[in-house]
Amino acid sequence: MDCRPGCGACCIAPSISTLAKPAGVACSHLDVQFRCTIFGQPERPACCSGLQPSVEMCGETRAYALAWLNALEVATR
Repeated sequence: MDCRPGCGACCIAPSISTLAKPAGVACSHLDVQFRCTIFGQPERPACCSGLQPSVEMCGETRAYALAWLNALEVATR
């Protein structure tokens, strides 16, 4: 599965400790089109590059993906 254009849910919903990014806040590396500006770069955290889009996580809509990732964040605190 490819990332949904204009989504960015995986860069908003979860916390990213290596970037000091809290859950629910857009990553500072997310641009206005909801794309990662450090995608493919060595400074991109391993937790980000290891997260792959899937039907289970992304669903059919951005709202679904945000809700699913938020629930995962809460469950793994």
